[in-house]
Amino acid sequence: MTAETITADASGTWKLGDLPVHRMGFGAMRLTGSAAFHHGTPSDRTRSIAVLRRAVELGVNHIDTAAFYFSSLRSANELINTALAPYPDDLVIATKVGPVRDHDGEWGTPARPDQLRGHVEENLRQLGRDHLDVVHLRRMDQDSIAEHFGALAELREAGLIRHLGVSGVAPRHLAEALEIAPVVSVQNRYAVDRTAPVDDEVVRICGERGIAFVPFFAVAGAGGARAATATHDDAVLAVARAHGASPAQIRLAWTLHQGPHVLAIPGTGNPDHLTENVAAGALRLTDEDLRRLNAARGGPS
Repeated sequence: MTAETITADASGTWKLGDLPVHRMGFGAMRLTGSAAFHHGTPSDRTRSIAVLRRAVELGVNHIDTAAFYFSSLRSANELINTALAPYPDDLVIATKVGPVRDHDGEWGTPARPDQLRGHVEENLRQLGRDHLDVVHLRRMDQDSIAEHFGALAELREAGLIRHLGVSGVAPRHLAEALEIAPVVSVQNRYAVDRTAPVDDEVVRICGERGIAFVPFFAVAGAGGARAATATHDDAVLAVARAHGASPAQIRLAWTLHQGPHVLAIPGTGNPDHLTENVAAGALRLTDEDLRRLNAARGGPS
């Protein structure tokens, strides 16, 4: 498919609370290196900054990031600040808190509720902002998220956070959060080749409640943080051929077809991949395409 003139508005829009965004967004995790976190080699700084600026030129107005997105030389938040500040009025930056990485990049014990203010303030400092648009609590194996989410709700009341989200949750965790404060977004791992009935249920609940569902690793699949998958189901390959599209574009198109409340945040440090990802927002899959893809996934045909 032709990608050069396709912008993010082709994907449609959704509101994160009172903040309208195009459904095709951008994930900042892969800006810092050839693989996320401390895997791979650090990115070229100039190219990463150019990718961010090009994303905004292509109409992307929803960027997902975190203070723990860094490699040995690069910080995603610092790259965003350098590339885009002063920020466009319509740009929504969502971040997440909870996980902890030390200066060597190793994962540590997740934050206690009383430590979350420090996480929020570090994101504010790195991004150069006086408040954060959306902050997700990333659940790290806690049985209950009430105390952690309550701490973020207090920071929302204090004006440091505009809207709240949750990540890595089951329906019961979402219900727990909603008892405390409004939730505008849920980020869970979700992809066309990942069978996860619990997450299917979360997608359904979010749709009923008008909450955005924002899957991560929709393109990466089994590759996860290290790299995008190079292995695709026969169904993905067949639908890609039929549309003259790449498998990654079909994976993104399938994601957006899961409901008007489902957003996409594909990440890349490659300007060509960025253009291709944004263009996927214009792909319209047929009922037969969806039947084929869902059947391969093990879902309803």
